[in-house]
Amino acid sequence: MKFFACFLITALLSPGFALAQSVAISDLNWLQRNNHEKQVQQIDELARINLGMQVNGTKADLQLLQRIIYRGLIAKDDHLAQQALGAVLGDVMVNEMGLEWKIYEDKLGFSRAACAPGTQECLFPITMLSRRMAVGILPNVEELYQETHEMIAPLLPKNPYDVIE
Repeated sequence: MKFFACFLITALLSPGFALAQSVAISDLNWLQRNNHEKQVQQIDELARINLGMQVNGTKADLQLLQRIIYRGLIAKDDHLAQQALGAVLGDVMVNEMGLEWKIYEDKLGFSRAACAPGTQECLFPITMLSRRMAVGILPNVEELYQETHEMIAPLLPKNPYDVIE
């Protein structure tokens, strides 16, 4: 299953795949940003009440998400709350990896995506956790984060101050 997930994400990240389809990338509008903020607030409130923790938008949120998942604080059939977990995961990706929240639209519809700046190369964190949780898998959030970072890192702008060894 890990191979299939990696293959699927790699296929979605490959330039030929994105160009073969009619894809439009656009900024989030006010309504979409507001919906995103409400999802993050939902998880922040859940974490404050049940764990005494809060959402920060940093890698520390990976542990918070893991605790929510392992403690079963979100039901298997609560897809909206599971997607709210993905919004928090996506904020970590945006803040830590330098991605940008965008709307990714193709022939199947539109999705919120965390995209490499100036490209059509995107990750879909909103459903990364919910799709796994819906079928009874308890995802390892840190591992998922690391795998996606490794896949998209070559597409990110390089920092001129990074030293190549």
